[in-house]
Amino acid sequence: MRIGIDVGGTNTDAVLLSGTTILAETKTATSADVTSGISNALSELRGKYSFEPASIQAVMIGTTHFINAIIEANRLCPTAVVRLGLPATEALPPLVEWPDRLLAAISARGYLCHGGHEFDGSPISPLDRSEIDRVAADLGKHGIRSVAISSVFSPVNAEMEAEVAALLQEQLPHVHISRSHEIGRIGLLERESATIINAALRELANQVCTGLANTLAEDGIHATLYLSQNDGTLMDVSYAREYPVATFASGPTNSMRGAAFLSGLEDCAVVDVGGTTSDVGILRSGFPREATAEVSVGGVRTNFRMPDVLSVGIGGGSRVRQENAGVTVGPDSVGYRLRDEALVFGGRTLTATDLAVAAGKAAIGDPSQVAHLDPTFVRTGLDTIAERVAITVDRMRTSPNPVPVALVGGGSVLLPDELAGAAKVVRPDHFSVANAVGAAIAQIGGEVDRIFPIAPGQRDEVLDAAKQEAADKAAAAGADPHSVEIVDVEEVPIAYLPGNATRVRVRAVGNLTLDETH
Repeated sequence: MRIGIDVGGTNTDAVLLSGTTILAETKTATSADVTSGISNALSELRGKYSFEPASIQAVMIGTTHFINAIIEANRLCPTAVVRLGLPATEALPPLVEWPDRLLAAISARGYLCHGGHEFDGSPISPLDRSEIDRVAADLGKHGIRSVAISSVFSPVNAEMEAEVAALLQEQLPHVHISRSHEIGRIGLLERESATIINAALRELANQVCTGLANTLAEDGIHATLYLSQNDGTLMDVSYAREYPVATFASGPTNSMRGAAFLSGLEDCAVVDVGGTTSDVGILRSGFPREATAEVSVGGVRTNFRMPDVLSVGIGGGSRVRQENAGVTVGPDSVGYRLRDEALVFGGRTLTATDLAVAAGKAAIGDPSQVAHLDPTFVRTGLDTIAERVAITVDRMRTSPNPVPVALVGGGSVLLPDELAGAAKVVRPDHFSVANAVGAAIAQIGGEVDRIFPIAPGQRDEVLDAAKQEAADKAAAAGADPHSVEIVDVEEVPIAYLPGNATRVRVRAVGNLTLDETH
């Protein structure tokens, strides 16, 4: 058996699975310290389906710990960035355009050093080791505890990043090191910023991973702990400590993966309706479509792997108002205060949940509290919600053909069984905890994303080698080698590089190997 947990801003959802069978599910309030909310969810699961802690083989958790820390500019450690690129790149120094609140939160320091590579892999300038020694001394002097290393075109040639990391680690063994070629993609500033964010979260990652493991141990569960990644796959705790930035979008990706599992749809749009927003994404072969453009995180531009998700300010807690021209819903929401402020719970705020109860779409709270609402007003409000969600789905389509739509999330009761422009609408069983289901059924992934010189007649050979490397990475991360399959291959010829240079991105996934005698 395995347990999937998704920690959201309002609710913590949990499910218990045996194979592909959902044995129990629960939705509890997220606690301020998060871990007690997880403990409560585990207790409720055990109350709904009695199980021995020793029978749990794995626990998968999707958490908002790290993205919240960046948004709130809180719980971040003193961080510096060392960029290798002089005499180039001086015009745009490290940390350019970062918000002041984040700079203060990480006690930011930036260093420009010689090094880096041209787009063809040749060095811009040789590495100056005495320069790195001076940087190390200054880092120690200012109490820096985490360092991001970025080098110009390091995805093409990562040698200098690796060498500087080794030099700094030798002189400052207590300092965490993050290397940009392991985190971001081509694009110096965005890749560098993603690496700085990762570095700033390293200490928190250690604390969170230790706290989650301790919470499970206190409940008698000593199974392997995994965290959900942005691409819908899993990473173990040791990887999460190194790359916390890989968890940022685990909530939407868990919902989409759960929607694919519950609905049986592998190519569709997914609408996940929560308390404050509705997130719309696209599934391709059962995995979320990734964003191709830069992604802003806490006001900082980054380019690491993130799902392509469009959010609209409509959820179960959205405020509803009557205006001369009709009814408005959102974008402001009562959020986690829904059970205090909504009419059906004895509050004084008219919310989207009240409309759903008044229309008979949901059995929540006290329906008598909304019996006075005019049916025409209620219908107009729900039509407004459906129209805005349908427009958002339409914006995410990349072809003129209608797409199937899977509705998940507790707030999806707001939406009708038909949406304009949708080929069909599916609201699967267990839709309200699809995010926890997505965490529980997630697979192990391996990815290769590099620039390869492809000589004439060697394209197939290069692609086969990249596919095998991705498959080997998935197996090394814990996937059953017999279940590994290639789910995505992308080739992008780069015209300005010599030698028929092509960016090749291959992703492989496989089922998690579990010890059946655990």
